[in-house]
This record gives sequence, C-alpha cells and structure tokens, in this order.
Amino acid sequence: MAIIHRAELKPGKIELITTWLDAQPWGRSGPVIAVGAYRFDDPDGEVGIEGHVVRRDGIVLHVPLTYRGAPLDDPDARLVGRMQHSVLGERFAYDASTDPVAIDCFARALRGEQDAAIWEIHDGGDVVGHRDPSVILTVTSKTEHGADAAVGCVMVPLVDGSQLRIARSLGADDPGGGVRLLATWSGGSGTVAGLTPPDPEQTARTVLT
Repeated sequence: MAIIHRAELKPGKIELITTWLDAQPWGRSGPVIAVGAYRFDDPDGEVGIEGHVVRRDGIVLHVPLTYRGAPLDDPDARLVGRMQHSVLGERFAYDASTDPVAIDCFARALRGEQDAAIWEIHDGGDVVGHRDPSVILTVTSKTEHGADAAVGCVMVPLVDGSQLRIARSLGADDPGGGVRLLATWSGGSGTVAGLTPPDPEQTARTVLT
C-alpha cells in the first residue's frame, strides 16, 4: 500500500522532472505533461518508488524516481533533485534506475513477486481514501526470435546474472528480454522494463573460473 500524503511540494514533481529531462540527452524539449504514474512498495517502508509517464515534444517518456529522507550513500546513484515536502520535510529524489531499492522492486515485479501498489491517501494522520494508480502494470512474456535485443534502455546487471532493462522513451526504446513489464494508461501503453535470464555460458565460465 503506497502512502500518498496531501501535501505541498516545492518544487512540484513536474517541475523537478522538467529540470531533470532538460539535462538528459534523451529528455527532448518543451512543456512536460503528466500522463500517469505507478508506485511500488518498499518492503522496509523507507523509500518512495514512483514511475512517471509524461509526454514531451510528442514523445511519451518514462521517468522512474525514488524519494528518500536522506542522501543515498552510493557514488553511482544519480540525484535528480531535492524537494521540500510539507509533511515529510526534505526529500531527495533519485533516478530509480540507480537506486538499489527500486532496482529490486522492478526485478521482483518482472518475476511476478511484487505488484504495483494501491495508493492510500493520508491527510494529516488520517486515511481519507484509496486510489488506483493511473498507470497499470502487467507482466508479459516475449518468446519470438530477437526478444533479447534492447534499444535505448538503461542496462542494470543483477547479482544472479540476469539483466534488468529500464526504458526511457516509450515507443522508441525496446527493453527486450523474455519477460517484460507493460504499462497501460488512458489512451496508450508501452513497455517500461524487461528482464533477461542469466547467460548459461557466462555462468558456466564463472563457475569454472
């Protein structure tokens, strides 16, 4: 259950995402329009994990973020920006493809071990309602020839030898992989992530070494 507070954010999420996209070679230009979002629950309840689907310059982009109460002590983590949350205080937003908590959530979702979260709305200390995510995630299988080819995605090696692939530009990027995470929103859909199994030959070489 993802907890969403009725709160004021400075800067707002779209403003934060716009600044981030402006600095990315794949980020396009022009106004950023929110299409929808989904969330994963952190099993430890410490990190907010939210995937944003936005439209910019006629292209639908996938911007997954994590929100933390303190900086992430990892030189590979990419800070997107800082936000002031009127309930939670200062929040540090990271590119989720570089945050180990989010990476674990994507991997579990692709393996059918974790679903996207239902949103629980909090106002102060009270639960005032629930809301379904505006982006629905579905795990799909892809078995035809060429399913492991990836285009324009972030590649994240996992400890078991498999590879997580997170798409940036939905429709232009193809994560590949035998298992994929399909996002569906009002008026569209796109594959946001894929998972390839460990390479048996690489595993064999590692064992022999």
